[in-house]
Amino acid sequence: MNTDAFTAHESNVCRYGRSFPAVFTRALGATIWEEAGNPYIDFVVGSGALNYGHNNPDIIAPAIEYMVGENILLSLDMYTVAKREFIEVFVDSILKPRGLSYKIQFPGPTGTNANEAALALARKHTGRSSVMAFTNAFHGMSLGSLAVSGSASTRELGGVARHDVIRVPYDGYPSKAFDSASYIDFVLGDPGSGIEKPAAIILETIQAEGGLNTASAAWLTEIQRICRKHGVVMIVDDIQAGAGRTGDFFSFEFADIDPDIVCLSKSLSGSGSPFSIVLIRPDLDIWNPGEHSGTFRGNNFAFVSAGAMCKLWSDTQFTAGVERTAAKLQRHLDRLVVKFPKCIEQKRGRGLMAGLKCRSQAIVGRVHDVAFENGLLIESSGPNRDVIKVLPPITITDDELDHGIAILDHALEEQANGD
Repeated sequence: MNTDAFTAHESNVCRYGRSFPAVFTRALGATIWEEAGNPYIDFVVGSGALNYGHNNPDIIAPAIEYMVGENILLSLDMYTVAKREFIEVFVDSILKPRGLSYKIQFPGPTGTNANEAALALARKHTGRSSVMAFTNAFHGMSLGSLAVSGSASTRELGGVARHDVIRVPYDGYPSKAFDSASYIDFVLGDPGSGIEKPAAIILETIQAEGGLNTASAAWLTEIQRICRKHGVVMIVDDIQAGAGRTGDFFSFEFADIDPDIVCLSKSLSGSGSPFSIVLIRPDLDIWNPGEHSGTFRGNNFAFVSAGAMCKLWSDTQFTAGVERTAAKLQRHLDRLVVKFPKCIEQKRGRGLMAGLKCRSQAIVGRVHDVAFENGLLIESSGPNRDVIKVLPPITITDDELDHGIAILDHALEEQANGD
């Protein structure tokens, strides 16, 4: 394994190369191969950016055809055929079947670009500066997104103060006995609370980096009611939990809500190509032309691959397969929780966005290492890094899923026996 170039020239900030000491070369579906030809089942999938697996032929084939045809690749926010076709298929295959009506903003290509745009628009619309954000949230690595993230180590990055953020408890924080939605409603309506009315409340329905904490449908419905009652913009950051990860296209569908603004990125392109959009309730779309910008907001390769991904959601056989795979994963994890009580406290997450809360960070670290040695890529989550994230592709085959879980089972067995 030749890692000389990385060791000599790459910044110390590199993380995943240290977590997975191999040089990877090829990938298909849920499997990724390193240079010597050894395969690994991928339960990391680009930290949720490859929900449809590596090189999904239904998504990649039309994109390759587009690439070799001397078509436009970068277009700023000009009109192109690829952009028009993406908009049309996204509206017809994703929005209309769900009874949703949004304007579509194309910001820069990353999730944090989308969140920054959403926060800026909410502040412009309301004329207020503060934003309400939740414990254990993560919204990105640019300054506005860092400010509304929950982790102390994350918020300290950048070296400047983060003002205008009101931190409030997420659903079930600090315990299930506390009704955080009622608390939020009360302080927003009480002139003596010392908490000013925010421009927006920004939330994840499942806190991916925060430890796979999951909001209930009742809590999400109540947060939407509170936002409308107090004239606050509700922003759902669906960057990691959306684009099919929970089994539905949007992670909030199960709660039957319609947020004011929705941010999508990561798996939106279906191909790993960077792409993000902001879905805006039409009456909130008060941007002036050119007021928010970004050089790479016209990634036409991503328009094509994203359009192909969206078409999959019009195929009932595809959606039934995702639902079946999600149920199978949940059964696997339920079995592991029962089998390894010395290692695992509880299952977390929903659908194909799942996690195992372990009894210590050390357990997760050892399970990670043994899993990697045996051909499985997993990563940790949570403020204490004590949650094993389980993010297989939503298109994973039964054999790949069973094989990956078998390796995870073996790693947990070694840990349990080692204790």
